Amino acid sequence: MKKFLQLFSIYLVLFLGGILMVLPFFWMVSTSLKSAGEAIAIPPALLPSNWLFSNYEEALEAAPFARYFVNSVIVTVASTAGELFTSILAAFAFAKLKFWGKDLIFIILLATMMVPGELMTIPNFVTLANWDLINTYWALIIPWLASVFSIFTLKQSFESIPDALYYSAKVDGSSDWRFLWEMMVPLSQSSIVAVMILKVIGSWNSFMWPLIVTNDTSLRTLPVGLQAFTTEAGTQFELLMAASTIVIVPMVIIYLLLQRYIIQGISNSGLKG
Repeated sequence: MKKFLQLFSIYLVLFLGGILMVLPFFWMVSTSLKSAGEAIAIPPALLPSNWLFSNYEEALEAAPFARYFVNSVIVTVASTAGELFTSILAAFAFAKLKFWGKDLIFIILLATMMVPGELMTIPNFVTLANWDLINTYWALIIPWLASVFSIFTLKQSFESIPDALYYSAKVDGSSDWRFLWEMMVPLSQSSIVAVMILKVIGSWNSFMWPLIVTNDTSLRTLPVGLQAFTTEAGTQFELLMAASTIVIVPMVIIYLLLQRYIIQGISNSGLKG
């Protein structure tokens, strides 16, 4: 009986936690199907009286979302590929290579994780401005081509691969480059995919940085495009929620399809919640 109560308590907490996580998404979708009056009604209605799917069509016509979508894809793919490349190389160096000051350099890199990202906004902006890259795709991509968190995660995964395998490959004449891409990367697939998914979600949902470094509408990304529904006259909540649903759905699908890689990757890296 005691074991049953323990399991019941655990599943009850997990169920309530799941409800709290899903509720905002449910409310977003519900609001996206309401009329303008229902969206701001007090008390709010759980479900719309009339399901207005036309809100989605109207939301897509309110701004050039096709252009925003293309921009988001370009920035997400480029920054994710760049971060994976630099993180894999750095993680391999810290995990398997021997060079002077390796531990000190790694500690300094870890220490930078204690610095809030917002503090780097002005230095990054000034640097890009000096390079005359503001209001270009490069401004959206270059600052995010490296991540200490990704390096740390992959380093932990690479270190779990026995050194004997590395030395055996070296004896057989394999170069470090070949060993990395033909042995280390395939054996650390789950961690790499986990880092990739987290990067894709973060880049896709980025709002503040694209808003700061872009001036032209043609360079804006999807999250920034949601501002089209907030004007001096007020916010069109039903259209805002419809557009937000369209923006979020691709990431939800990607996460649901690949969530096991995130769990495996974080487990292999040794990170704890």
